[in-house]
Amino acid sequence: MAQRLKSIYQETLVPKLMEQFKYTNIHQVPKVVKVTINRGLGEASSNAKALESSITEIGRIAGQKPVVTRAKKAIAGFKIRQGMPVGVMVTLRSDRMYAFLDRLISLALPRIRDFRGVSPKSFDGHGNYSLGIREQLIFPEIEYDSIDQIRGMDVSIITTAKTDEEGRALLKEMGMPFRDS
Repeated sequence: MAQRLKSIYQETLVPKLMEQFKYTNIHQVPKVVKVTINRGLGEASSNAKALESSITEIGRIAGQKPVVTRAKKAIAGFKIRQGMPVGVMVTLRSDRMYAFLDRLISLALPRIRDFRGVSPKSFDGHGNYSLGIREQLIFPEIEYDSIDQIRGMDVSIITTAKTDEEGRALLKEMGMPFRDS
């Protein structure tokens, strides 16, 4: 499945983007570098089961074991001490990244209730795109009976695009369903 999106990129997207943005060199064409999936867990400090279930869920969705992120500082107002687990994250590159993006675009996003497309405004000014997912059930790898609580996650798609316009064109050609703003 990873090869499908990668071959679409190499065979159709590169020539299309070269023509659209008048690139002179094939290496100027923007490409996706990495995808990071992140989930913050406020209750992980008091609930070890939430941390364990998040590790298995994110691992199943990404196809790679996530890293537990820990608090850098103690924050008394949130009852967090330095070194306590506060979330999980995973960085995907190359084939796993393309496989995840293919599943996200073609399987997961269309399963969202009342889905009208993702916001075209979530770019950071440098061609990178961030997307918040409210529930993990949209991924086919997660069974409804196996989850203890509905939790969301953040997906960041990092590209080599210099501008938001180039990044938007790249993701749109890959099949990302942007809503008309």
